[in-house]
Amino acid sequence: MKRLISCCLLMLTGTTILSNSAVAAEPAECQNVRLGVVNWTDVIATSSMTQVLLDGLGYKTKQTSASQQIIFAGIRDQRLDMFLGYWNPLMTQTITPFVDQKQVKVLAEPSLKDARATLAVPTYLADKGLKTFADIARFEKELGGKIYGIEPGSGANTQIKEMIAKNQFGLGKFQLVESSEAGMLSAVTRAVKRNEAIVFFGWAPHPMNVNQKMTYLTGSDDALGPNEGMATVWTVTSPDYASRCPNANKLLTNLSFTAEDESRMMQPLLDHKDALEAAKQWLRDHPQDKQRWLEGVTTFDGKPAAENLNLTTNP
Repeated sequence: MKRLISCCLLMLTGTTILSNSAVAAEPAECQNVRLGVVNWTDVIATSSMTQVLLDGLGYKTKQTSASQQIIFAGIRDQRLDMFLGYWNPLMTQTITPFVDQKQVKVLAEPSLKDARATLAVPTYLADKGLKTFADIARFEKELGGKIYGIEPGSGANTQIKEMIAKNQFGLGKFQLVESSEAGMLSAVTRAVKRNEAIVFFGWAPHPMNVNQKMTYLTGSDDALGPNEGMATVWTVTSPDYASRCPNANKLLTNLSFTAEDESRMMQPLLDHKDALEAAKQWLRDHPQDKQRWLEGVTTFDGKPAAENLNLTTNP
């Protein structure tokens, strides 16, 4: 009789263990993670960190680079799962129709609270008197009537174009130079070397704030967002991602950064280092971040994340 009871207890224990493992493990459909990425260095850095963590936990992550509009549409059409680069308010006009139709979901808390994005100038130009949005028109000749933006279709460019179209701040005769983050920064670097005048779209976090002596313009009248361009950054997922893939979603909710840390995370990328390798090195150098980001998270197959993260998975 004792032997029978012992056998039954062992069977129940084994069943419980198997049951708990089955509950803890992520559904098979969640293993392939489709991550949308805009070609901004800060988004590349945080997205690469996310990929290293997910792949190190047994997921298989694929990044797709596209404009913000295409990424939001991709999440809507179930071709993408997540996006770590929704800048509010810069992208709010773009994302609002998708949010209103419940086609995407913005996580409850921002991943970055102390961001900033607005027009800027080299500090030597601010010292000459170009300190506010209203000052730009006075320097039209020196500026060549140009304002340097980022990629076409971005929220920032849209808002700058609206200022020009409305002749706000007397900018009606100005032209927006649309390029990319890299193209704009190259133009700024050339202007600085020649001590020339230039107005460009700047933001933090970004190493530009360390590499260039720059001054953000004030007096924007909320043209590029309230509080002189102060911003937050949010993660966006498909509407049902949290219920379908709760473990991966838990990792996303854990991922939070500061502008100072992100700027430092971004510097290796501007030095042409591999983004995934840079993310791995950050995790090695900052174990407290790894512990914080993996709290309450498991591997894809249900093991404790912090003890089982594999940093040799990515090339």
